[in-house]
Amino acid sequence: MILVTGATGNIGSALLKELRASGAGPLRGLTRDAARAGFPAGVEAVEGDFARAATLKPALDGVRSLFLPSRMGPDADILDAARQAGAEHVVLVSSITVQTHPHLGPAEENLAVERLLQGSGMAWTILRPTQFASNALWWADAIRGREPVRLPYADVGLPAVHPADIAAVAGAALTEPGHRGRTYALTGPERVTARQQVEAIAAALGREAPVAEISREEAHRGMAAFLGDEAASAVLDLMGGDVNDELLKVRDTVERVTGRPARPFRQWAAENADAFR
Repeated sequence: MILVTGATGNIGSALLKELRASGAGPLRGLTRDAARAGFPAGVEAVEGDFARAATLKPALDGVRSLFLPSRMGPDADILDAARQAGAEHVVLVSSITVQTHPHLGPAEENLAVERLLQGSGMAWTILRPTQFASNALWWADAIRGREPVRLPYADVGLPAVHPADIAAVAGAALTEPGHRGRTYALTGPERVTARQQVEAIAAALGREAPVAEISREEAHRGMAAFLGDEAASAVLDLMGGDVNDELLKVRDTVERVTGRPARPFRQWAAENADAFR
């Protein structure tokens, strides 16, 4: 039995489809609302709440492999519950910032979870994706309203990764030999600037989507209101304020692991154009 947590999220939902299509065997998806989950046919929906690890016990019953996004709840308790339930292997989604920006608070927290897993006694595979292509959904309201997308660092290119490619690597790690004890840094196939991302969305919509460049200070004021000061500063560093060669590097990990080229941002934009209409 494979349990996919975060099963209604961008990665988890794609992973369930990936595993179902590959005939991976018994599958279970964790959700807060089984009636609304909309999982593929044949996937068992179970309810649980990351914030209360005790509620995960029914979901973990009989599970041998677990897909887990980092920092969704009390990770130590979640991993302990998985180990006690008899789980043998955990595929963890961490962050590339563990290696590119280890001094940032979120990176330190992700590294702490990685170490918890590595010391848990269970086999592990760690995924460290870079910026998600789906982060562009932050601009959906502006684009739908035909207002300018306000961008700091509009022309800094980062190798944004399609969530489905993270799912594809996770699927391989969960079902194929040779991935236990491995750490994979994941990126898209090319660097793409925020301005180019907006242009790709506009092309998918068949209309223009204007961009307005703003300062870091202006961006920070808006982001801090819902992320908090420290997290807003960290995000802005990663968007362009403190880039380095390790963050900018385009990697072929997706293709090496899955045998399929990583998907470009324009493909994500075409697949998700309705979110911006």
